[in-house]
Amino acid sequence: MAAHLSSGRVNLTALREAGRRELREFLDKCAGSKAIVWDEYLTGPFGLIAQYSLLKEHEVEKMFTLKPGRLPQADVKNIIFFVRPKLELMDIITDNVLREDRGRSPQRDFHILFVPRRSLLCEQWLKEQGVLGSFIHREQYSLDLIPFDGDLLSMESESAFKECYLESDQTSLYHAAKGLMTLQALYGTIPQIFGKGECARHVANMMIRMKREFPGSQNSIFPIFDTLLLLDRNVDLLTPLATQLTYEGLIDEIYGIQNTYVKLPPEKFAPKKQGEGGKDLPTEPKKLQLNSAEELYAEIRDKNFNAVGSVLSKKAKIISAAFEERHHAKTVGEIKQFVSQLPHMQAARSSLANHTSIAELIKDITTSEDFFDNLTVEQEFMSGIDTDKVNNYIEDCIAQKHPLIKILRLVCLQSVCNSGLKQKVLDHYKREILQTYGYEHILTLNNLEKAGLLKPQTSGRNNYPTIRKTLRLWMDDVNEQNPNDISYVYSGYAPLSVRLAQLLARPGWRSIEEVLKMLPGPHFEERQQLPTGLQKKRQHGENRVTLVFFLGGVTYAEIAALRFLSQMEDGGTEYVIATTKLINGTSWIKSLMEKLEPAPF
Repeated sequence: MAAHLSSGRVNLTALREAGRRELREFLDKCAGSKAIVWDEYLTGPFGLIAQYSLLKEHEVEKMFTLKPGRLPQADVKNIIFFVRPKLELMDIITDNVLREDRGRSPQRDFHILFVPRRSLLCEQWLKEQGVLGSFIHREQYSLDLIPFDGDLLSMESESAFKECYLESDQTSLYHAAKGLMTLQALYGTIPQIFGKGECARHVANMMIRMKREFPGSQNSIFPIFDTLLLLDRNVDLLTPLATQLTYEGLIDEIYGIQNTYVKLPPEKFAPKKQGEGGKDLPTEPKKLQLNSAEELYAEIRDKNFNAVGSVLSKKAKIISAAFEERHHAKTVGEIKQFVSQLPHMQAARSSLANHTSIAELIKDITTSEDFFDNLTVEQEFMSGIDTDKVNNYIEDCIAQKHPLIKILRLVCLQSVCNSGLKQKVLDHYKREILQTYGYEHILTLNNLEKAGLLKPQTSGRNNYPTIRKTLRLWMDDVNEQNPNDISYVYSGYAPLSVRLAQLLARPGWRSIEEVLKMLPGPHFEERQQLPTGLQKKRQHGENRVTLVFFLGGVTYAEIAALRFLSQMEDGGTEYVIATTKLINGTSWIKSLMEKLEPAPF
């Protein structure tokens, strides 16, 4: 099944279709009525592949969340567990199965679907508990790369960074390589692979090995992607720590976007009724889906937040002028035309109302003194000011017991912008944090050190200024309204990861050989042979397509910067983005924190 380019974008529907097909095939194996018991973490990603209607067509009548105890009543023939291969989930499944009333008739059949891989360890565990034999079908569903948007794929593996850099566990890298093989089966072999970092090297090696082991995987599809760029998150630890300043980045920083959905405080979205004076305000959070299917969101999501207000007010004028047209519609034809445009206009009006409310919520925060002070310190660090001594603002925040994650983000940012902190400064911060927030956080500090985020300066010299100058990571004259450089996404700081992608496209990495050596991990290039007849002859003016795969997570600001490069008139390269997980500084640091309970005495 060949995929095709649509409107300058790679069409990711083929990938979604392949996922749906695999799901249908599995559901059809379990003949009769079905109930699905979900591992809760999977419901969001699955929702992006298959709607409930697809499950219903295949006789799924009930859906439950996986939890200990008896399974809820359901008059169905099949119970299917959709789970990640984790031992703690196997315990819950065992409990569910053992409590099943064997005396009931007719008996229900059990099946288990592991996502994304079957696990020998889990099956062994179920066997030891004496329940493995209860499962008629034990299969895997390879949900590796999930299409989140027209140019964005994610594995949504929340522990990938921790596994790779703290636990030396390469499972998620194997899944990444498998996902890339699936992608090549649908969109053709990618002729050029570039990479930077240890994990990137592993993934490339696994891909080459998989290709050797399955010679049949050499397909005759004309390649859609020209280049694959594999980037380790730890090559650029700085970017996720900084506060994202794009519209979408700020929504994620403040409210957290989960599988394209965001939950917002409801009071801004209450319909204003005359004379009711605000009784019955909604209490449920307002849940909105955010993706480029919504015209207005596609236009503003990647803009610097300071440029969003003017777009919204322009849109408001256009929409009210369009509604005014109805007074001028005289003839039947004109009235008919107005009526036919009405649904689109109403959708645009409600979209504008939603985004005006979200922008107001964000503005309340970005205009606060605390936000400004925090951003000022971040920007000082990133531009190389006072990175080598204890920072007064950070000390004040600790003394006032600001949220621990905020403190950790700032201290890690300072450490990264100074190639590690002097031992004296590091010890001071650690002591202050442990005394204020509790000694149970010593394990978290340990993890941050192991990941390279908060560490002593070992070589005695700070390489960051050289890296910053060579890669032009700090731009003083940033244009937020009409940007001419990617640094607009952080109002001055150009994401290192995206700068590497930009320089790879033009003039090539040879020009920055020295700086690449200063960054962690090897850099490399591999070529994959294409069967004759599939080599690409580029038409004049045709863009190259590069897939950038972030191993360990990517932020919305980096995605915005890559989209900016795709849209540049003379760019010549279009980017599609893939990642193990969509992250922001808070969710990323959280994934490295140890949940140690404080002592009870």
